[in-house]
Amino acid sequence: MAAKLFQEPLAPWGVAIVTVECFFVPHLVFVTTSSTQRPSYGERHIAAAELICFDNPQQTRPYDIEISLPEFTCKCPFSGYPDFAKLQLSYQPGPKVLELKALKLYVNSWRDCIISHEEVVNRILDDFVAAATPNWMELVADFNPRGNVHTVITVRHGLRQP
Repeated sequence: MAAKLFQEPLAPWGVAIVTVECFFVPHLVFVTTSSTQRPSYGERHIAAAELICFDNPQQTRPYDIEISLPEFTCKCPFSGYPDFAKLQLSYQPGPKVLELKALKLYVNSWRDCIISHEEVVNRILDDFVAAATPNWMELVADFNPRGNVHTVITVRHGLRQP
């Protein structure tokens, strides 16, 4: 026999772990899962996503924050097909700054939503503004072309300071 299997009890997150020890390479061990819990930990985190902010450490000076989110997805309300976009968020924070992990989970929460490009971009900006109260904010959504149509939507809030 080339490999020896060890079945370990359920891990704390409810997944049975199978460790495979390889006799051909003595120090090589493969860890595989024999079953996967649903929803996965990522799906649970995304479902519980909420925008979190922290206090702006420099409220007396206007400064810009640029965040690129290249893997945004939602679903087309007409075809049900996924729409992919790169989101570019630029803002001058007011009293609060958006926390990045919460931002990532929030953006990922749109992946199964059936919504138009125009509506989703405006709703995302509205949610960001409600959470962080920025002095100025701009969100650009550059959707991948589909059917020979390329859409870029830009929405803004407030006045940018020099």
